[in-house]
Amino acid sequence: MLHTQLFGLPMLIRWLVIGLAIYLSSWVLMVVLARRLPPGLLRDVAAFLPACVTAARRLRRSPDVPRRAKLALLVAVLWVLSPIDLIPEFLPVIGPLDDVVAVVLLLRYAARSIPRPALLAAWPAEPRLLERVLDGRRPPRSSGW
Repeated sequence: MLHTQLFGLPMLIRWLVIGLAIYLSSWVLMVVLARRLPPGLLRDVAAFLPACVTAARRLRRSPDVPRRAKLALLVAVLWVLSPIDLIPEFLPVIGPLDDVVAVVLLLRYAARSIPRPALLAAWPAEPRLLERVLDGRRPPRSSGW
């Protein structure tokens, strides 16, 4: 009788808890599957977003990082963690694309005012990936056909 008086609030809470559990389970599954990838570009890309979140958390406490850079990093973390996306996450390959693009743009903006040694010290993954993202340059192609 109580649940009808609250306009279905307990049912809504139940569905929210189930939805949150499914959302968190999908993140755990993605992390587990990403760790099983062979070394290479695909593995680097899969490790990029978690590395960005970790680096942003570390840089948040650094006195060398200006306030506007901390704000940009906070927006990047919130963008990744937000369940609302421009492209739904369940679409294979392109699902996380909006997250990656937003994080790269915000990271490049923040990196303009963060000293490079502080940024590299906070980066938990392969530094060459960060350098490539920040510099925006492609590695040289081999000329052999």
